[in-house]
Amino acid sequence: MAETKVFEVTGMTCDNCVHHVTEAIKGVPGVTSVEVSLEGKSATVVGEFDSGKVVEAVKEEGYEAAPC
Repeated sequence: MAETKVFEVTGMTCDNCVHHVTEAIKGVPGVTSVEVSLEGKSATVVGEFDSGKVVEAVKEEGYEAAPC
């Protein structure tokens, strides 16, 4: 069953950063949707996915992430 998880994402400074983080998370198996907020420094992720893979994908783009 799909779940929604929120991750704190640090290191983003502009809309281009948001784009990179969004695309990285979309590439995680099982993710069905993602909404990244620059102002909220967060990513809301929906699907059946491994949280560790989301954190890893964000780190590969040069940002930090942690489940809230």
